Amino acid sequence: MSQLVRDYIETVWNEGRTEESKRFFADDLIQHNPHLPNGREPLVHFIDGLREQLPRLHFDVRRTAAEGDLVFVHSLFTAEPGARGTAVIDVFRIADGLIAEHWDVREDVPETTASGNPVA
Repeated sequence: MSQLVRDYIETVWNEGRTEESKRFFADDLIQHNPHLPNGREPLVHFIDGLREQLPRLHFDVRRTAAEGDLVFVHSLFTAEPGARGTAVIDVFRIADGLIAEHWDVREDVPETTASGNPVA
């Protein structure tokens, strides 16, 4: 399941091949991102639009974990190379070999942290 999600991030987000989204997402994807409606097509339109604005965007997957039908991904999103970026946690529920549900939270990467440890 983790490989499905890694392949989705690399293929659809990093390579911009949204035409491949049917390999990864259920038609009736349940979306918990407050800015997106349910369904695969609204997500595809969002990704295409964002990639038009930020053609060099990239998700660097730092770690994944899976439990039951859930896959958790911690990644660093950058709008362009060299940007500080945003730490992102995505949670995906897998059903019948496809991503059926999605949650995400994000935090801008600060210049420094009190611990000296990176957030992504």
